[in-house]
Amino acid sequence: MPMKYTVVVMGAPEGSQSSRTALAFCHALVDQNHTLERIFFYADGVHNASMLVTPPQDEQNLPADWSNFIQQYDVDAVVCIAAALRRGIMDTDEQSRYQKSAANLSAAFSLSGLGQLIAATASSDRTITFGA
Repeated sequence: MPMKYTVVVMGAPEGSQSSRTALAFCHALVDQNHTLERIFFYADGVHNASMLVTPPQDEQNLPADWSNFIQQYDVDAVVCIAAALRRGIMDTDEQSRYQKSAANLSAAFSLSGLGQLIAATASSDRTITFGA
């Protein structure tokens, strides 16, 4: 029976397997006809939403892979705004607000607060967290 999932990604694209494992899990969910209510990027996981991450050519580009997945399956992908700003990840609105020279949030993602995680968890059958 298909279920509704919320996935929380807390690991950066480099330095741990959690982001890569979370992406593989999300692929498996859609392959099995489950619904992804929301993917919430928190703590160092917000680095997956940066369009400036540029790994060596012979390595997987997880931020690009996340963006492609989110766009292909039209998944709601939310980045915790407090964690993002703390780590230098921002959209054009935050760039303007804080008078920074650039924005680097990939278009596939949106910034929001923890309330989005709570709402998604409340409406999901399962919430799975991939830690650092």
